[in-house]
Amino acid sequence: MSSAICKSFRSNRYKSINRLHFRASSTASKKFPFPFLDFSSKPKKAVVNMDSAEAQFVRDTIAKNKVAIFSKTYCPYCTMAKEPFRKLKVNAMIVELDGRKDGNEIQSVLGEMTGARTVPRVFINGKFVGGGTDIKRMYELGTLQKFFE
Repeated sequence: MSSAICKSFRSNRYKSINRLHFRASSTASKKFPFPFLDFSSKPKKAVVNMDSAEAQFVRDTIAKNKVAIFSKTYCPYCTMAKEPFRKLKVNAMIVELDGRKDGNEIQSVLGEMTGARTVPRVFINGKFVGGGTDIKRMYELGTLQKFFE
């Protein structure tokens, strides 16, 4: 008797699952139920005013300093970028973006100039040379030292 009940239960269970599956799959062919979520378009890039005071500050900082590092105090990659200059006893102009009211705007300007908003952004002799891992690698290979001989 118990095997008959189990058999009946199993067959009913599978039928209900199949019906649920059918209902779920039949709605999949209909229009996406959340029209306000549009995943088909790419995110719009923010427009950066390269004539702004922040852009001029970035250009001036890069031009007036042999080494300019745009950094954030809590960023481990920024620490990685600053360390080789400390070891070489090179004075670097360090701009800590998280300590400035216009830090986000400066970061957007740097993103426009270098192709990425990440920090650190390191410039030597007016040229963008990279971030934390780039500077560390240059130091380990001896190419960073050549800038200061």
